[in-house]
Amino acid sequence: MRQLALPFVRRPEYRGADFIAAASNAEARAWLARAEDWPDGRLALAGDTGCGKTHLLSLWAGGADAVWEGPFLRGLPAFSGPRLALDDADSHPDEAALLHLLNHARETGIRLLLAGRTPPARWPVRLPDLASRLRAVTTVVIGAAEDDLLAALLARLFAERQLNVSALVQDFLLTHLPRTPAALREAVARLDRRALALGGRISRPLAASVVAELADPTEADER
Repeated sequence: MRQLALPFVRRPEYRGADFIAAASNAEARAWLARAEDWPDGRLALAGDTGCGKTHLLSLWAGGADAVWEGPFLRGLPAFSGPRLALDDADSHPDEAALLHLLNHARETGIRLLLAGRTPPARWPVRLPDLASRLRAVTTVVIGAAEDDLLAALLARLFAERQLNVSALVQDFLLTHLPRTPAALREAVARLDRRALALGGRISRPLAASVVAELADPTEADER
């Protein structure tokens, strides 16, 4: 008998102990440790989805609640703290608000950390003043994840969901999935839902079915 897999929302905690340090994020970590050296008090982190940008922003800002989200930036609320982090800044819908934020941070001495999939100089903006300021932002690119990082991340993702998955199955996933953190997160989420619905363990055949789905974008996931 199949079980109903309820769509529980999982909110990441972004704890310091959970961040996986690697060569690919070493430069970013070094820059975040010396905010006093940022040119004009600004820094941007760039990298693919799932590379750890949000985790780093949360640790630097002092908690997830201290991180603003670019898509919801609408004007500038009152802010007087010493540092401010803006995630998904490349997805902002209000260029005037982002320009205001950059100007406010510079005038008040606030350390401003931005994050996006690409460097700010490549963001498609229309306001000349905003484009000029974004080109001047020092950017650190988080590189592609290493083998050790991916293996540690996969093990942690299963542990967070209290899933006991054999080393053989994890090795299979690491070998056949796209080599990105985002792909691992999606695969683990699907495997969790599928195993719960079927009432069984995460086996190699089940893992193979999810790998096949992710390889074919037209294949629908069972919800």
